Amino acid sequence: MFSPKARQLVGLDISSSSVKLVELSGSEKDGLRVERYAIEPMPRDAVVDGNIANLDAVSESIRRALRRMGSGLKNAAAALPAAAVITKKIILPAGLREQEMEVQVESEANQYIPFALDEVNLDFQVIGPLHDNPDEVEVLIAASRKEKVEDRVAAVEAAGLKAVIMDVDSLAAQSAFELISRRLPDEGRDKIIALINIGASVTTVTVLRNGQQIYSREQSFGGNQLTQDIARQYGMSVEEAETAKRSGGLPQDYERDLLRPFMDSLALEVSRALQFFFTSTQYNQVDHIVLAGGCAVLPGLAEMVGGRTQIPTVVANPFEGMTLSSQVRPKALLADAPAMIVACGLAMRRFDT
Repeated sequence: MFSPKARQLVGLDISSSSVKLVELSGSEKDGLRVERYAIEPMPRDAVVDGNIANLDAVSESIRRALRRMGSGLKNAAAALPAAAVITKKIILPAGLREQEMEVQVESEANQYIPFALDEVNLDFQVIGPLHDNPDEVEVLIAASRKEKVEDRVAAVEAAGLKAVIMDVDSLAAQSAFELISRRLPDEGRDKIIALINIGASVTTVTVLRNGQQIYSREQSFGGNQLTQDIARQYGMSVEEAETAKRSGGLPQDYERDLLRPFMDSLALEVSRALQFFFTSTQYNQVDHIVLAGGCAVLPGLAEMVGGRTQIPTVVANPFEGMTLSSQVRPKALLADAPAMIVACGLAMRRFDT
């Protein structure tokens, strides 16, 4: 899941509402460049609760996105939803050879994974030595049922790509978040930062400190709520409502009657999510909120969330500071960037060493 090293690949995020592809070039040292990207909507119910329910529809959406993007790359880094992956941090002695570490990881995994090990894909990554004991290292274990991985791989390969890396969407988002945190005051050092990723049906709250996740929670609330409100209010199909939501052209009362109440509900959900964080951890403050996902670009949402929570709030743009190829339109990328955080994190896997 974590380890294959691939030089040329596209980041491929298969969410519940769309397929997102991005190709990066350059290097983190000398500067990254966005070569091309594409977002392709998916039919409703093609992906349900993170599971691929209609493989043909998903692979066809990937094919359309590839055609639109015009990339000749064949290798892809994809991701599983966090809910489909069991992750656990363990402590192991430093200096173990890889084979010794694998034995230890399998032994530890047996305690935490409620399935037989031959039913799961299991991998691990060494995070680094413990601060207070350099003779030990912290290791992240990740495991998922084989059929979850195989479904994703089948959809990718049916579209003509090769899945060379299978990551976890929350970890990919964290990779891209490192780019975003550099734009915060003092690069976010020693600050508690809440990354709020607002998807179509699920909002994921990840709280980080110095790049390490200290809390994560999913809430059943997302942009589909607004789409359904539009469909009901104006007698549209869900597909028509989704298109109208993205392109504009809705009646004048839309902002007053639907958009602002939705954003108010969303700000309330964020506030509640942070209260859950405070009551279930030893922390009692958040220094910054970063909004990601398709809804993050709703005009005025960052200000509304900031006002409700009294916490400085910004909209995620993992591509800020990158150069753009002639095939990328800056204005379009700015609007799409918050929804591309997972795809960007996956595309960055080509720079892994």
